[in-house]
Order: sequence, then C-alpha cells, then structure tokens
Amino acid sequence: MPRNRYACTVLFSVTCLELICWVPDCSGAQGKFAYKLLKDLFANYSSALRPVEDTDRALNVTLQVTLSQIIDMDERNQILTAYLWIRQVWVDAYLAWDKEAYDGIDSIRIPSSYVWRPDIVLYNNADEQFSGSMETNVVIRHDGQIMWDSPAITKSSCKVDVSYFPFDGQQCRLTFGSWTYNGNQIDLLNKQDTGGLTDFVENVEWEVLGMPARRNVIVYGCCSDPYPDVTYTLVLQRRASFYIFNLLLPCVMISFLAPLGFYLPADSGEKVSLGVTVLLALTVFQLLVAESMPPAENVPLIGKYYIATMTLITASTALTIFIMNIHHCGPGAKPLPRWARKLILHHMARIFFVYEVGESCQSPRPEPDSLPPAQVANGGGPRGQTRGPAKGASPPEEVPGPQPDWREGGKFVDLELGGGEGREAPSCAKSRCLCHHSSILRNVEFIANCFRDQKAAQKRTGEWKKVAKVMDRFFMWVFFAMVFIMSFLIIGQAA
Repeated sequence: MPRNRYACTVLFSVTCLELICWVPDCSGAQGKFAYKLLKDLFANYSSALRPVEDTDRALNVTLQVTLSQIIDMDERNQILTAYLWIRQVWVDAYLAWDKEAYDGIDSIRIPSSYVWRPDIVLYNNADEQFSGSMETNVVIRHDGQIMWDSPAITKSSCKVDVSYFPFDGQQCRLTFGSWTYNGNQIDLLNKQDTGGLTDFVENVEWEVLGMPARRNVIVYGCCSDPYPDVTYTLVLQRRASFYIFNLLLPCVMISFLAPLGFYLPADSGEKVSLGVTVLLALTVFQLLVAESMPPAENVPLIGKYYIATMTLITASTALTIFIMNIHHCGPGAKPLPRWARKLILHHMARIFFVYEVGESCQSPRPEPDSLPPAQVANGGGPRGQTRGPAKGASPPEEVPGPQPDWREGGKFVDLELGGGEGREAPSCAKSRCLCHHSSILRNVEFIANCFRDQKAAQKRTGEWKKVAKVMDRFFMWVFFAMVFIMSFLIIGQAA
C-alpha cells in the first residue's frame, strides 16, 4: 500500500508538470499563427478599394445605432448633442481564411485603419470640426465579416418647435448614409427597426419616448443614382416640472394679483402702483423665456400666457385710473343719472355685496327721519304743531316776566320757502316780533341754504364713491374669471 501511494503521487506530479509546460507552448503557438494570419491577410490587401469580387454588385452594410446619452439640447441654435454607439457590419471578400489552417483562430482584432471602411457619415451634422467616429479596433471573423463598433459624440441639426413650451415634444432626426458611394455600390441597411435604448442614461430635462429607424432611398437632383440612408427619429418629451415651478406658477400667482387691485381701497393711493409693479414683474419673466427660445415665428405657449396676462393687467390699470377719477368726483359733480342709480346702486350693489358702513348686508340702510322745514315763527316744529320736549328730558322752565308775542298781522317766515312770502299767521306786536328783522332773517336763511347745499353735495359725492366701489367690485370678479379661464385654456391646450 505505501508503494502504491508513492507511485500515484509521482505520477500525479509528472502529469501536472506536463500540463504546466504544455499551456505556454500552446499560447505561443497560437500567437505565432495569429501573426502569420495577419501577415497573410494583408500581404496584397489595399484599404482604398471596395472589397468585392464583383464590382457590379453592391456591398451590404448593416447599421445599428445605440443612444447612450443626450448631452445637450440647444433650442435657440437648434442643435442636438448626443453620445452614440455606432455599429457597422459588412463582409470583406479579401479577409477570409480557413481557421483550421491557423490553429482554429476564429477572429482577430486589429486597428480599423488597416481595413477598408464605408464612408458612413451623419448627413445633418452641425459640428464645426466635422469630427467623425473614434479610431477603434475592428473585429474580423474567419468568413470575412467585419464588425466595427465606435463611439461618437454627434451634433446634429434639429428643427425645434416651441409652440407648446414648456409642454412641448421634439422629434430630432439622425440621418446616416454614404457620402460618395451610391446605392449600386453600397446598400445601407438597418439591423433593427428601432435604435438601441438599453444603455441610455436618463436626462433630467428630456424623456426619450422612442427611436424608430427607417431606410430611405433618395434620388438627388445632382445625380441619377439612388442614395440609400437610414434615419433614426429621436422622439423627445420635455419634463415640464422645472418650468412649471419656476416660470408658470409665479406667473399664475402674479396674474391673480391684478384683480386684487380693484379690491384695494381707492383712498390708499396704491392701486395704480400695484398694477405697474405686477406688469414689471411679468416683463422680467417674459424676458427670461425669450432668452432661451429661438427667434421663430411661433410664439411659445407660455409666452402667449404672459402676453395675455400683461394685456389684462394693462387693462385693469387703465380701468383703475378711470374708476379713481369717478371716486374723487368733488362737490361740483353732476347728479347721478336715474338709470345709474337704479342699476348700479340698487341692483349691482346688492349682487356684489357692496354696502356702506352701518348698512345691513341683508337690507338697505333705513333712511333717517327727515326733519321738517325750519320755521322761525314758532321755534322749529312741524307746521301747525309745537315740538314737545325730548323723551326723558325735563320740560323747560318758564321764564318769569312778560313773554314776547310773536304774532302779528303780517307774514310768517318759512326758511324752506324763503323769507319773502309765507302763509298767514296770527298778528303779533310789531315792536317785539323778530320777523321784521330782515337782516337776521336773511342770515339765517343763508346759513340754512348752505347746510342744505352741503348736504346735497355730500350726498352726490357719496353716490359717486359708491358707484366707483361697485364698479371696482364688478371688475374684480370679471378679471378673476378672465384669469381663471385663460389659465384653464392654456393648461388644457398644453394637455
């Protein structure tokens, strides 16, 4: 048993040593065959000629584009910068070999400059330097199939439509085709119906909805030969949350400040200032939007909203000036027309809940009892009556001595009707009656007329102020409705 174990151990060691020595010999042999293969393939090879045995046949080139990242979308200059992986596959008839003759080598990787490459370029390239793909290696299989994978950062022209900004979507086309070979020499095919998006890095501003591919054959005016191309359409949708919170919502909130200018009291002196301030704020936001948008004929949706809001604020400021002019009508204003008193003060004031201080919200304020015309003859009560003492007050004490007799067979002066003519009154002693002091009567009548005119002027001024207040409340609700409807239409149109 010990001898057998020893013999097995020696045999196992010799076998491992043979394996260790055999692996480097194999690798070295395969490297020699690869070097010999490369030397044999390119002995009489030219990378300047199209690698086909029959020059009348077209060489099939298969194209596959994978989108890795959207670097930038310049709406103002209408340029899309993207990072792509481009794969081109074709068959080179002069680079095929028998893999059994070269120790089973199935494929080799060599610099792409060694072999012929199709001149596939981006037709709508917008790069100033026209930089092509990166110089990477190609993979050559034993049957002559060449696969060339190269990354590229492309700048392509993209027609940007900002009509629905910031709820817009864009379609940018990437058109690939041969620059010098026509369709009879190179037949360009797309490997799949869509571009690759499996390794796409999400963009913070744009969402990629798809990347369909389409093969086109176009005959240009310069040449009669067909030119095939493969067009990848990059369907993008803008992520609008950033613009909603930074441009749209501030505009909506500012626009709702415009109707509140009508609610501001006219005596505050800040109604016009509020409208001008809101107008300046919207102008600043409008400039921010205009800086990022291309100078196109189509006005962005948010730009239309800004213009409409600025128009509303301008109209509200103009109406505020007009209403303030009505509010500050002086005592010399004309009396309020009858139709205006009935329509505005009675109906519209109740509809818009405009009441004066002390006036009930449910019913109009009761009119105070109008005092009867002042009468000088009997100390002021109603005609034919004597005003009694006030409730709760003690009656006036009688003054001893002879009371003057105000009666006289003449006139009794009514301040409302004038001091010249009156109605007949009992006769009084001419020496004691004050009715015959004409200067006193004229002064009292003048004072009474002044009070009466002042009260009428105050009434007219109060009516015009109430008219202005009712118009303020009316236009406030009208502008609130207009701002709400306009915002709803803008959002509905974007959706």
